Amino acid sequence: MNKKEGSNRKSTSNRNTKGKPTGFSKPKPAMAKRSQKPKKVTTDTPPPAAKPKVKSDDIRLNKYIANSGACSRRDADIYIQSGNVKVNGEVIIEMGYKVKPGDVVNFDGATIVPEKKEYILLNKPKNFTTSVEDDRDMRNVFELIKNASQAKLQAIGRMDKNTTGLLLFTNDTDMIRKFGLPNQKSPKIYQVSLDKNLKFEDLEKIAGGISFDEHRLYVDEISYIDDQPKTEIGIKLRTPNVKVVRAIFEKFGYDVIKVDRVSFAGLTKKNLPRGNWRALTEQEIINLKNF
Repeated sequence: MNKKEGSNRKSTSNRNTKGKPTGFSKPKPAMAKRSQKPKKVTTDTPPPAAKPKVKSDDIRLNKYIANSGACSRRDADIYIQSGNVKVNGEVIIEMGYKVKPGDVVNFDGATIVPEKKEYILLNKPKNFTTSVEDDRDMRNVFELIKNASQAKLQAIGRMDKNTTGLLLFTNDTDMIRKFGLPNQKSPKIYQVSLDKNLKFEDLEKIAGGISFDEHRLYVDEISYIDDQPKTEIGIKLRTPNVKVVRAIFEKFGYDVIKVDRVSFAGLTKKNLPRGNWRALTEQEIINLKNF
């Protein structure tokens, strides 16, 4: 985190009891296995038969459905098993069925066509909501990306109107589900503004982990932000729930003035002003899928 976004900070996540940072031990190299002598190849045994090549244009039915934006692959399997999917007019209940180019797929009564996967990153400003169920007088984040794509995009996770920063949109239902799982381990970094200075002993306690309703939440890193008042805190954790960030500090008696997500799963706000959006690069998409 930089001065504004909390990247330069004094981390307390790896301190000993005296407050001095401790190093990370390097993993020992694995012992090399002793090489074995190559076995002799006899001409008596015929070579194994070559496996038939699968046409690259064929696609599994559940993936075809997910690519259309109708639902996730897991939910698609349920629809298939229930007999709610037809290919070329025939009901398909076979798991692993491959759709060929030109096939017509009918999902739950409607013909579907896969759409190109798109990924849009927004630097969300304040006073915009991610939910259509909130106050209708409140402006919605989809206003800000309405010109980004013709695809039916969804936000990954939710943000309340007062939370700002990085918010990812996509029509990739598998990715939406993946990053919404409670055990999803992608890192998020927040800059938090408090109503008063954060006591060092409270910072140390937070760094050691916090319990909520008998569940233990572990914080990767927490620090004061360099050259900023001690009301400005940088915190890195892996929970997908933004509300937890506020709950952490409120548990210690602090009022949270502002929460700004400055990093999401390796994505940053670099060259992305507040209220603006951009499409992800191919490498960024690959990196997200590897989390």
